[in-house]
Amino acid sequence: MKKSLLLSLLFLMLPALAAAPFTPEQEARIKQLIRETLVENPAILAEAADAFDKEAARQQQNVVAQMVAKNRDALFNDAGSPRIGAKKPALTLVYFTDYNCVFCKKFEGDINTLLKAYPQVAVVLKPLPYRAESSLTSARLALTVWEQQPQNFLKLHERMMAKKGNHDEASIQAALEKTGITLNAPSKASLDTINRNLTLAQQLGVQGTPATLVGDQLISGAVPYAQLEAAVKTALQAKP
Repeated sequence: MKKSLLLSLLFLMLPALAAAPFTPEQEARIKQLIRETLVENPAILAEAADAFDKEAARQQQNVVAQMVAKNRDALFNDAGSPRIGAKKPALTLVYFTDYNCVFCKKFEGDINTLLKAYPQVAVVLKPLPYRAESSLTSARLALTVWEQQPQNFLKLHERMMAKKGNHDEASIQAALEKTGITLNAPSKASLDTINRNLTLAQQLGVQGTPATLVGDQLISGAVPYAQLEAAVKTALQAKP
């Protein structure tokens, strides 16, 4: 009852608000009505918070969509970024990851499951060295292999993702030896690619890894597989 009364009162007083300020007595009464309404109907606050979250998500979605449109080539067609999955994909995901990220290593299994379930999907990998110096070393190593020996990239990538915890010089060298890859040093191009990845991540609003771009939707964190798959299905259905 009071909720309806409050809404009606505010509606009726809108014209007066534009014409003249409220008297102190009117302001006090309005504040009292608002307080009583919120106390008796606390669900209003939850509804307001939910509406705020939805509006914030909508605005963020618009920002991501605009950023994707402006940076399509850098996101999807960068020759320095490894690609796995379909050769002629109906949908390409962009996956920001880190070889020292425990959540990325967990999420890696879901990415592989997705590619098996949806052979028309491809994934562009964009390493972000967010965790320790060995993140940068690992990323540059993997990108150099992609640049110079692309046929060996996937087995090295999988080997480095299988390592529990952070990499160090010994684990990186072991990954090379166990995959039979010989590499003198990381290339300069690998550092250029990482710098481009960092710029793209900043523009997209990526706060950490993993982060996955599915269509115009940015999925943050190691979300459940069902959520990832639902986003992929939606993006595929939106394709002409």
